[in-house]
Amino acid sequence: MTKKKKLPSLGVLLTILGLFVVIMFGFIVILKLPIQLALLVVWFVILGFGVYLGHNYLEMEKGLLKGIYEGMGAILILIAVGALIGSWIAGGVVPTMIYYGLNIISPSIFLMAAMIICAITALSTGTSFGSAGTAGIAMMGIGESFGLPTYLVAGAVISGCYVGDKMSPLSDTTVMTASLSRVDLFRHIKSMSFVSIPAFIISAVLYWIVGAVMYDGRGDLSIAENTLTGLEQNFNVSWMMLIPAVVVIVMLAFKLPSVPVILFGALLGSLWATLFQGYGFIEAIQTLYSGSEQSTGIAFIDNLLNRGGITFMLEVILLIILALGVGGLLQSIGAFTVIGNLFAKWANNTGNLTLTTMLASFFGVFFGGAAYVSLLTGTKITEENYNRKNVSRTLLSRNVEAGGTVTTPMVPWSDGGVFMATTLGVATLAYLPFFWYGFLVIIISLIYGYFGLFIMEKDDHEKAKDEDHEENGGYETYEKTV
Repeated sequence: MTKKKKLPSLGVLLTILGLFVVIMFGFIVILKLPIQLALLVVWFVILGFGVYLGHNYLEMEKGLLKGIYEGMGAILILIAVGALIGSWIAGGVVPTMIYYGLNIISPSIFLMAAMIICAITALSTGTSFGSAGTAGIAMMGIGESFGLPTYLVAGAVISGCYVGDKMSPLSDTTVMTASLSRVDLFRHIKSMSFVSIPAFIISAVLYWIVGAVMYDGRGDLSIAENTLTGLEQNFNVSWMMLIPAVVVIVMLAFKLPSVPVILFGALLGSLWATLFQGYGFIEAIQTLYSGSEQSTGIAFIDNLLNRGGITFMLEVILLIILALGVGGLLQSIGAFTVIGNLFAKWANNTGNLTLTTMLASFFGVFFGGAAYVSLLTGTKITEENYNRKNVSRTLLSRNVEAGGTVTTPMVPWSDGGVFMATTLGVATLAYLPFFWYGFLVIIISLIYGYFGLFIMEKDDHEKAKDEDHEENGGYETYEKTV
């Protein structure tokens, strides 16, 4: 006899989510065990509740695998960026960025400059991961050379990276959100600009003020001077080393797919290592897999530049797979459906629409571990509420990105949180208080929602999308770009 399936009650749902938090806190904070083990235990907890609710294992396994599949785009980018970091350090690309940055940028405006440079890079390439792995590492090196706290520099770097991840028409999350929300891509970007531009300006001003206060001319430039000397002695530094970076940015600007472009850039880095940095061909290719291994005799430079390679990302990839599995399991037992029903009763104005959508998106990040999951939970849980209120789904798409995309680096076990912490060498909870752009996006979005500001009306394109959606029985396919 087949056991009848049932949706989890509110009490069961809260119990599952509460156990998730307890397990994560216990493993990470108290037992000092890897996050991966905590997530694996969470799998078994959800499976147990799934059986209690009448689901069989095979059904839940399909949900688990589907959840992992939804995040494969991020995993492919992680592999490509890992290879890129290793070869660009060995090829002199990143060392040259650091060298020129130390010569050009004033310490007092460095934090603001770091945010702007990373924002330009991310807007041009459409990838926060790629921007952090290249320009971000260079900014970390420059900031440390100036004696600035690493957590503060990381906050500025990540703020800049997520400006591009959120606003670039080349970004996979931007394209995917517009598609899932059934709105025109550039209307989606226009709607987000009302939030992102003021958040960017305020963040830049704050970083400028803090930088000016922390570095008022009394700072010690000895580390910067030693870094310059060490880079000159150990790398061939010239404008030619920046050619791979220019090539990658131009290719991405022409809307070529991110993964093959980044991998091509990584191969260019290996070629540059052979042509200009004295590497043998096999040794240069090896940096794609095992990363850069520098021995300059200067501990600061070695610590900064001994990173990258595909193996550098393996623990991150494992963590993301496990986190995505959690999201898939929660979806398979009906947790998202229950939350959607609760939000539908509460979302009775644009303010509550905004808040519930951001919560649904953050739910995907916190319990699903990836930006892709957050975009799915944010749109699918709350989109019908916008239709009932006859509100343009540009508000939906804007709120999904505010609650999902920019919150990924805030969660230690999400793809964004793990990648940024690993790549920049700063723990998530250390840089979190200084990720000002992300917090400002959330605050401004809520203010707009509750005061009814910058709420756009449906246009003909959106109405046509609605009609097409209805004709297809409420189902619409979308292409997830990488």
